[in-house]
Amino acid sequence: MTRPVERTGTFQLAGEADGLALVFSQPLSFWGGMDAETGEITDHSHPGLGQNVAGKILVMPSGRGSSSSSSVLAEAIRRGTAPAGILLERPDPILAVGAIVAEFLYDIRMPLVVCDISNLVSGDQIDIGIGKDGGPIVRVHLPSIRQSHAANRRPPAFDRDQVP
Repeated sequence: MTRPVERTGTFQLAGEADGLALVFSQPLSFWGGMDAETGEITDHSHPGLGQNVAGKILVMPSGRGSSSSSSVLAEAIRRGTAPAGILLERPDPILAVGAIVAEFLYDIRMPLVVCDISNLVSGDQIDIGIGKDGGPIVRVHLPSIRQSHAANRRPPAFDRDQVP
């Protein structure tokens, strides 16, 4: 049995969640970019067009504004069409406001974590938990094929003939 890879980070909103990763290399604007009724990505300029964030762990570098994204996220959380949690590379105050408002108004918590998102791919199983210190613990359960490849990866060999 393989052990999950653990990452730590900083909560923008504490909480626990689990789900399959939906990884975007580009930021997403929830305002005009996601349908709060369905969770579907509607931004025609985004590579995630047509994918659905509902119940997933959304992974992306950051949000992309507008300030109205917070209201779209809060509404999606209320409807149950939001991601189960969001992992970001950089803090995003607009998404944090949406998650905080949803917790305050609807008593529904969606964790928002800033952490290392490198090497995560869509389909990875991710669990977000609260560590003993109160900070986030992000556990990534790699499929066995990815884990075995990562364990066998070696740095490239040094070739003297290629040095100028």
